[in-house]
Amino acid sequence: MPPIFKALASIAAWVMFISGCVATIVSPITRIAIGEVFGSLAAWVIGVICLMFSVCVMKLRQMME
Repeated sequence: MPPIFKALASIAAWVMFISGCVATIVSPITRIAIGEVFGSLAAWVIGVICLMFSVCVMKLRQMME
């Protein structure tokens, strides 16, 4: 595999990991501050899904080696 694909997979995994962490941390704070349940719950679910996908992308990147 060309190294560009490994680099792109690493960048994608880190972006998904950071956005997932931010979403899972900020959504409960938003839920407490604003009181809106459904919007922040959806953001939390999306954050958890991003975290799971980032793990999958890193596993695929390891398989590329």
